[in-house]
Amino acid sequence: MKCTAVLAALAAIAITPVNGGPIAYGICQTGCNAVVVACYAAAGFQFGTVIAAAAAPATILACNAALGTCSATCATVALFAPIP
Repeated sequence: MKCTAVLAALAAIAITPVNGGPIAYGICQTGCNAVVVACYAAAGFQFGTVIAAAAAPATILACNAALGTCSATCATVALFAPIP
């Protein structure tokens, strides 16, 4: 997703070595959540209002899968990436 590309760009311009951490992780998660809210809106739903996963349309299931992938990427990349 785009979150990974942003983190890669930031890592590439870092001049001095620093540690990533909770702030980078929070920024990445905010990006993931903004994307899933837009995904839900494009499907005609409001994020947080679809109750039954079995009754959700395929577009909502795809949005949820994308959110899970993005969140997992944040957990493995943003916590360890060098962020200035």
